Amino acid sequence: MDMDPADLRLLVAVARHGSFTAAAGRLGYTQSAVSRRVAAFERAAGVALFQRDARGVRLTAAGAVLHRHAQIVLRAMDDAVAALGAVRDGTAGPLRLGAVPTANATLVPRALARLQADHPQVEPRLREGGSIDLAGAVATGDLDIAVVFAVPVEPAPAGVELVDLVRDPLLVAMPRSHRLAGAREVWLADLAGERWVQGTPDMADELFAVAEPAPEHVFRVREWTAKQGFVAAGLGLTVVASLAAEGVRSDVVLRPLRGAGSARRVAAVLPRPAPSAAAARMLELLRAVAAELEAMR
Repeated sequence: MDMDPADLRLLVAVARHGSFTAAAGRLGYTQSAVSRRVAAFERAAGVALFQRDARGVRLTAAGAVLHRHAQIVLRAMDDAVAALGAVRDGTAGPLRLGAVPTANATLVPRALARLQADHPQVEPRLREGGSIDLAGAVATGDLDIAVVFAVPVEPAPAGVELVDLVRDPLLVAMPRSHRLAGAREVWLADLAGERWVQGTPDMADELFAVAEPAPEHVFRVREWTAKQGFVAAGLGLTVVASLAAEGVRSDVVLRPLRGAGSARRVAAVLPRPAPSAAAARMLELLRAVAAELEAMR
């Protein structure tokens, strides 16, 4: 037999109140409607569910068995409705987030920490990658939101929008013994002839593509801590994003880089026409953290 949840709720209500009249008042039915519906339910079940007498109604043995299961089913249904509502409101459920490595140094973890503190039932799932790939994943529905560098992504793929978060100035990392370690700021022209330590690819690639003269001496070092080791040892300079500056070792000096290309725009990628509630909530937290980072500079 197919069981209607409304019949199960009726069964539980009649059992709780001990009469069709009281259950009818509780559920907003007439007494006769409750009697007819219970009788139809019993016919479908092929067994009496209630014993009727002058004192009211009480469950039969079969009714008691069904009542036990009905309570389990109804609790599960209520839990499912509540869980779905929490996901719809962005207070629970999965959040598929993408971010470039630089954003994962400060911006993203601080925003995620606040999200987890406010809504511990949200389940963040983080993917790290490049800006173009992450924006594409948002466009295809594989990610709910991504934090990227705006310039490689623009123009945005169909189906997504870019929301600016923060301007990320570039810094030059150098050993403390470097001739420019005491300078307040440096221009790319000041660094002509220097050796550089870069990854593959590297944030400095676009910067050096327009440099005059272009750097000739480059160590290709993939790992971030290894790059710092090369710099500290005096083997070259490297470029560091301001968002990652907190992770730089103490024997490396950072100086602001000035001139064209010396800052990047960090943006959030969200699906159109509307992001999920959890993504929208994450966006607001990213904006708040970004504003704080800007104010600290």
